Amino acid sequence: MLLVVSFAVYVIFAFLPFDPAALTCGKNCNDPGIIEANRHRLGYDLPFFTQYFLFLKGLFFGRTFGEGAALINCPAPSLGYSFQQHACVTNLIGEALPVTLSLAIGALFMWLVLGVGLGILAARFRGGLADRLSTVFVLVGTSLPTFLTGLLLLVFVVIKWKLIPFPEGNYVPFLENPFQWIQILFLPWLTLAFAYAALYTRFVRSSVIETSNEDYIRTARAKGLTESVILGKHTLRAALAPIVTMAGLDFAGLLGGAILTESVFNLPGLGRLAIKAVTDIDLPIIVATTLLAAFIVITMNLIVDILYAFIDPRVRVA
Repeated sequence: MLLVVSFAVYVIFAFLPFDPAALTCGKNCNDPGIIEANRHRLGYDLPFFTQYFLFLKGLFFGRTFGEGAALINCPAPSLGYSFQQHACVTNLIGEALPVTLSLAIGALFMWLVLGVGLGILAARFRGGLADRLSTVFVLVGTSLPTFLTGLLLLVFVVIKWKLIPFPEGNYVPFLENPFQWIQILFLPWLTLAFAYAALYTRFVRSSVIETSNEDYIRTARAKGLTESVILGKHTLRAALAPIVTMAGLDFAGLLGGAILTESVFNLPGLGRLAIKAVTDIDLPIIVATTLLAAFIVITMNLIVDILYAFIDPRVRVA
């Protein structure tokens, strides 16, 4: 699948209506000598299939661009070289990926706890106060776009009510300063969790109610099992199986870059890197981020399939 995606991306960019070499020295570059030199250094003067083969080879063995004093070496896995930012694309992604990964993991944890918890309460007390409040939460959460939620949190929670101190400084890794790491990422986590938890609340509620009407659940009640045991051992195990698929795909989508959230909170993640690449027409980064997003989605699908065997014994292969 990755080979198919990579080839499709290469075909698309091979037929773009402009010269990619002319973009390596700025949007207003008119020097034919510089353009031709960059075309040779990046291999754009080679046949299409040769370029594609060199790209695949670079993933495993690294790749060099240019020759002599102008030689540029990008070690494996090489995803190309960006003349716009004068750096190997792999290095740029390596700097942005931890930010997006931290954002996605924290948001995933928050929205699963909030969404699954509220969904279970709404199903357990169907028609009651908890169910009605969850309905309001779902309506608000699904109606507000993430960029507006982020701005509202900044304006009211941080600036007006001062419930949370304003995050100071740029992103820092967790191992460097855990407290500042949490302080900077807490509001972005909350922004994404608010949007996703609303969807999960309604979905979990429907799944739990539907599963509660199954014959084996009625049999468990007839045996005298308590509602908490039935809910924990039988209902949730079957009802949460589709949630694993949703969570895996949503998590993969965030790893591809939470563009709006990263922009609102000025986080140097993959989303901002991709937007800058599109704005500057930086083709190597666009190709690399596209392939990375495809790799993440395919990997998460594989993980979800494996987890299904642990959650639902019916899907295990004998």
